[in-house]
Amino acid sequence: MKLLADEGVDAPIVGRLRGEGHEVLYVAEMRPGIKDPEVLALAREEGALLLTTDKDFGELVFRQGLLSTGVLLLRLEGLPFLEKANRVAWALREHGVEMVGAFSVLNGKRLRIRR
Repeated sequence: MKLLADEGVDAPIVGRLRGEGHEVLYVAEMRPGIKDPEVLALAREEGALLLTTDKDFGELVFRQGLLSTGVLLLRLEGLPFLEKANRVAWALREHGVEMVGAFSVLNGKRLRIRR
């Protein structure tokens, strides 16, 4: 699966996903400091699911109506890096196809997918 990880996503998550064969573009490596609308546009241009820890993307998608190829909002604060990476890898493995074109939220206990 092609993914775009916003720069707030922990590097160990990016490494884990790359290790599992996902194509992961990482804003922190490509264009650090770009604004959220630019990140969303880049995800669209690349046809990638956006991984982010920034709740502002909900505002952009729902209130401002900006189109997205799908957003996975990570709400995993306080979890160890390994557990965060495991949760994200599980969500993509089990539900990645469902997240395309949707706004999804992953926390330590569950995954919500909203179309």
